[in-house]
Amino acid sequence: MDKILEGLVSSSHPLPLKRVIVRKVVESAEKWLDGAQCEAMFGLTTRLILEGQDPFQRQVGHQVLEAYARYHRPEFESFFNKTFVLGLLQRGYHSLDRKDVAILDYIHNGLRLIMSCPSVLDLFSALQVEALRIVCERPEPALCARLCDLLGDFVQCVPKGKLAVAFCQQLVRTIGHFQCASGQEKELREYVARVTKVSHLLQNIWKAEPATLLPSLQEVFASISSTDASFEPSVALASLVQHIPLQMITVLIRSLTTDPNVKDASMTQALCRMIDWLSWPLAQHVETWVIALLKGLAAVQKFTILIDVTLLKIELVFNRLWFPLVRPGALAVLSHMLLSFQHSPEAFHLIVPHVVNLVHSFRTDGLPSSTAFLVQLTELIHCMMYHYSGFPDLYEPILEAIKDFPKPSEEKIKLILNQSAWTSQSNSLASCLSKLSGKSETGKTGLINLGNTCYMNSVIQALFMATDFRRHVLSLNLNGCNSLMKKLQHLFAFLAHTQREAYAPRIFFEASRPPWFTPRSQQDCSEYLRFLLDRLHEEERTLKALSSLKPSESMGSDEASLQEVTNKTAPYTEIPYTNDSEKTLIEKMFGGKLQTNIHCLNCRSTSQKEEAFTDLSLAFCPSSSMENLSFQGPSCSPKVQDDFVVQASLVTAGSPEESAFCHPVPPGFGSETVMDEAALDNLPSELPCTENTLVSNEPCKIQINRGVSQKPGGENTPSVTDLLNYFLAPEILNGDNRYYCENCASLQNAEKTMQIMEEPEYLILTLLRFSYDQKCHIRRKILDNVSLPLVLELPVKRTNSSLTSLSESWSVDVDFTDTGENLAKKLKSSGTDEACCPKRVPYLLSSVVVHSGISSESGHYYSYARNITGSDSSFQLCHQSETLALASPQGHLLGGEIPSAVIEQDLENNEMSKEWFLFNDSRVTFTSFQSVQKITSRFPKDTAYVLLYKKQNSTSGFGANNATNGLWVNGDPPLQKELMDAITKDNKLYLQVSWRSI
Repeated sequence: MDKILEGLVSSSHPLPLKRVIVRKVVESAEKWLDGAQCEAMFGLTTRLILEGQDPFQRQVGHQVLEAYARYHRPEFESFFNKTFVLGLLQRGYHSLDRKDVAILDYIHNGLRLIMSCPSVLDLFSALQVEALRIVCERPEPALCARLCDLLGDFVQCVPKGKLAVAFCQQLVRTIGHFQCASGQEKELREYVARVTKVSHLLQNIWKAEPATLLPSLQEVFASISSTDASFEPSVALASLVQHIPLQMITVLIRSLTTDPNVKDASMTQALCRMIDWLSWPLAQHVETWVIALLKGLAAVQKFTILIDVTLLKIELVFNRLWFPLVRPGALAVLSHMLLSFQHSPEAFHLIVPHVVNLVHSFRTDGLPSSTAFLVQLTELIHCMMYHYSGFPDLYEPILEAIKDFPKPSEEKIKLILNQSAWTSQSNSLASCLSKLSGKSETGKTGLINLGNTCYMNSVIQALFMATDFRRHVLSLNLNGCNSLMKKLQHLFAFLAHTQREAYAPRIFFEASRPPWFTPRSQQDCSEYLRFLLDRLHEEERTLKALSSLKPSESMGSDEASLQEVTNKTAPYTEIPYTNDSEKTLIEKMFGGKLQTNIHCLNCRSTSQKEEAFTDLSLAFCPSSSMENLSFQGPSCSPKVQDDFVVQASLVTAGSPEESAFCHPVPPGFGSETVMDEAALDNLPSELPCTENTLVSNEPCKIQINRGVSQKPGGENTPSVTDLLNYFLAPEILNGDNRYYCENCASLQNAEKTMQIMEEPEYLILTLLRFSYDQKCHIRRKILDNVSLPLVLELPVKRTNSSLTSLSESWSVDVDFTDTGENLAKKLKSSGTDEACCPKRVPYLLSSVVVHSGISSESGHYYSYARNITGSDSSFQLCHQSETLALASPQGHLLGGEIPSAVIEQDLENNEMSKEWFLFNDSRVTFTSFQSVQKITSRFPKDTAYVLLYKKQNSTSGFGANNATNGLWVNGDPPLQKELMDAITKDNKLYLQVSWRSI
């Protein structure tokens, strides 16, 4: 019969005829055959199954074998014996390799046919060993899947006891070597199905023998934590995670994170590869294990691992959001990674460029699942932008893209952030420093944040962009001097000439940090700026004093003696200078003079005090007071204090010793006592104007405002001009704040006025945004929006002004038809013989330091700035105000509204007004004045804090001839050789490191 069958399958007869004959052969299996005939038939059918040339031959082999084995079971048991089966598995069949899946299929079918035979037990024992041997040889996914099919149907073939542990470990290693060679969908589906079969077998073994689970998981960790560069474990290992009992998470994670034998490099590799598992389409609970491991590492303070992994994998996790099958898990991991990474915006900023495209894509596909996903994503984005405010250029497109989605409340955002943090912020990790890269397209150099040093970085960038000041600093001959000015010169030189994207100002930070500033803690940039300017000023005075005392000795070699003389030097106010040559650089650039007049309302006597200043602190005033400041004279609107809030600067530590410069604090700020209701009620409804005012003697009404709070935004948005008006407006001293008049020898009601007598080259204005609520006894930040004028006109008192300077003084009620005596009376002050008419000095906005945050105790600083010199062409535009002011019947204290609007419009149309830069620590980008103006309306936490204005009437000692000198680089003076050599050496080192990293 075997000869008939062999001839039939190889003949050329029609296929239907062959099928009829095969059916008769199968039916004849019921007849008796001797042992030799059965063995011949079994041999033939085995050959047809394993070596059949076409599917028909293999099908015939299966049909005939099953029929004859069923009716001749003892003969088949004798044929399908242990020796035969082991021969197939170890040597193959004729030309068929032993690793061919057909051999496992044949054995699988054979086991089904002899399942009831006693000899099958020997086969089971032999196959247990063979199964272990096969997986040790790292079979391909197809062969491994067929083996798992066999073991799944015949669990008796699964290794037992110690062999089971070894088998599971080797099977895990085998999965780790799986790779899918094709990217076609059909092949990918087959690959996933095969991996699923293998993982299900492991799951069944773990359930049957729990002792195999932990060794299997240890093997998984060993595979994914391997640092061998030649081996990359397969992402197919992710298929095992869903079969690990969730109740084991806590024990396993604690065991891994506390094991001293697990090195940080291995843990980093393991975590990175677990994150890669998010790409596996059918795996469940991968995100649960990833997040659990992240939390476990945070619990044992493995922050370096967490930072490295987050920066390496955050973009990959974000990209997984594009794929619906893995999106939920990817979003869960992304949320945890971002919300816990609270010490630096670096991780968030890696995905920021991709957010808008993702949002647009899911908004247009119209799927309900996409909408629900975007709601979760936008909540996450809002939390991150809230925590890392201060990057308007980055966040503006995102805000526009997600504006239609709900925004979480501030309380919810705070709750989410507080629950997600690793610790209470760690800033000492070097991984947070900027990556090595070249200079940005702006050509400007950033400053690396050394740990909450944004307050210094923002101030330094503002001073560096003060062009005339920078040029003076760079032109100083400080050879052999170890002063703070030398270090500032060094820092400015590196910012101007380094090839680095960002520079780490460690030396300057240590030299300029106020002693009461705790390292790595948040500080006030305004306080730092004042301390820095005072130090530079006192240091230069000390050097001059040393030079005059010991002209033959070196002035800069002994830093200790420099400090000693600095401490012994008398205050600046006790050593008046007589000419500009005796002024220090800080006096020349930032120094001005302020005169305070106190006029006794009883005896009409006036006391005067003149003091120097480097900045003016501008307090906020009630909104109604701003309307009252649009009067013509300085004494017609005395200001009174808010009943409930005293404004203060942000000071987080003790104050420095009394400095040479005065930093005037406006009435109502700190030093003044809050007026009570009784005192307010006792004030007269009208007060006469004082004798030294510039207007007539007509009485001026005092406006008393109780509890008026200023509202941000809207039509009542105050401007810097309003705050400056409020600063210079007269103040009534009464009640507990009465003035002690020496002439009356008693406390008297008085009027206090301030006048600027000498203007600085650079005007520094600090907006007092930090207040103390006396009712609630807490410190608060004033978030009111303030309009920043591009052009500011500062009233400076001048004496013996001629009539032609009328348009440059405060407006007075003058009818130009009046002549002679009538006009003279209106121009003459009531109590003095000399008319003192302030002159408006034009300033252009140079830089703005922004505080981002809602609290006075924390936040972030960054700055906007541009290059301005005293000889800019825009200076001509400023003078238009002098002519336009004459056309305005009612001007404000600092000039009319119409001229300022026209000037600012002209300046905004000028190309130079567009050359603004945004300095945010290491990051420097182009921006525009429009962005500066809209910053608070767009980002309510981001408010202007310190402003720098440049006077537009001089070149501060640098003439056009210097600027056009061939030795000057980009308008800056040439550097001294010592400094240039240091920069050249650093640039070479940087380029060498850059090339090695490529």
